[in-house]
Amino acid sequence: MNELLSIGNLLYGGAAGLIVIGLFAVVARRHLIRVLLGVAVIEAGVNLMLVAAGFRPGAAAPIFDPQAISGPMVDPIPQALVLTAIVIGVAVLALGLTLAIRIHRQYGTLDTVALTRIVNAPAGSPESRAMMQRGGGGHES
Repeated sequence: MNELLSIGNLLYGGAAGLIVIGLFAVVARRHLIRVLLGVAVIEAGVNLMLVAAGFRPGAAAPIFDPQAISGPMVDPIPQALVLTAIVIGVAVLALGLTLAIRIHRQYGTLDTVALTRIVNAPAGSPESRAMMQRGGGGHES
């Protein structure tokens, strides 16, 4: 029994570790792709946390078979939520990567600080002129 409780603690610890690593990547990194990967790591941590919440020591998988329903069963709701979250997460990551590609084509960089400087630059500034020479269009009024 003590070993099964340590497995649950290991799942919660792994989930918390993934969430912390993902938050670090989102907050401390300036590259958009790394930020998106950090969001994906946070998502994996949250999914692991949901699976750990549905974990019951000694329980069987929820299979509807008359012989298999002899003991306790694992809660299937967190598993269904995780499957849904995985699909949504892949779609969000694909959208984010698509936007990152478009941003790189438009502005020539994926550095968040440089992008902020370019986007907030006044119309006659060197950043704005460099953007117009690249054919990026820049600011629209």
